[in-house]
Amino acid sequence: MKRIFFLLIVLHITTVHAQVTDSALRKLNLQGAANFRDLGGYANAEGKHVKWGRVYRSAEINKLTGQDLDLLQAKHITTVVDLRGTAESAKAPDHLLPGTDYTLSPAGSENVGNWQSALAAVHSGDSLMLVFYTTIDSFGFKYKPLFAKLLQLPDSSSLLFHCTAGKDRTGIGAALFLYTLGVPEETILQDYLASNIYRRQENEKMVKTMVAYLKVDEQVARDIAGVKPAYVEASFNAIRRKYGSIENFLAKELAVDQNAIALLRKKYTE
Repeated sequence: MKRIFFLLIVLHITTVHAQVTDSALRKLNLQGAANFRDLGGYANAEGKHVKWGRVYRSAEINKLTGQDLDLLQAKHITTVVDLRGTAESAKAPDHLLPGTDYTLSPAGSENVGNWQSALAAVHSGDSLMLVFYTTIDSFGFKYKPLFAKLLQLPDSSSLLFHCTAGKDRTGIGAALFLYTLGVPEETILQDYLASNIYRRQENEKMVKTMVAYLKVDEQVARDIAGVKPAYVEASFNAIRRKYGSIENFLAKELAVDQNAIALLRKKYTE
């Protein structure tokens, strides 16, 4: 147990160091969006690196300012995949550049807006999050449109995918994308955990709101607001149990077979 605890501390320190040291490249400092960052720079098992400036992940983007949109234009972000539910997206529509190729992929997010009313009765935030991360039946429907866009994206354009907080649904999408590029799972986990760094202020506000207005236990609120290694690992483990391997899931549910993986690596690594 002490060894596991030590390894978790080391992983956390490594994650913080890696993400902070390259944050000038990775993080886009937008006025109207949090957790907006570049997925470039990560090394894969073949010694190549994910290309900078091609694929981005973010929280909701309904409050982007004119200056923010200018930055998106400069980054050639003209394709957006929205992983929120239909009601979520209708309540807070994305603020997009004119002519943006926009795709709403709501599968599995239909009831996300209803969870707040039940939070006061939740005694374990970890248990709630693990249920969310292991309910994988909708993963194929949710992430297939994202990978279709990634496979079709012109080399002169960039793509952004996001949800509301940019940590759970977006975190799984980022993990799957980096996996197809051959990025080691330890590195994938570092990118996933970085939401705790880039959302620090937003997480504190979220916790205070849940405690004050929804009467949620503070520890439960913190478990829900943040991300933990066990969460995304639970998704990968659930996929492996059901499909035998991540590769089988990619091929069967996302139409990402070995040929598609080769194309993704050609397009997004160098």
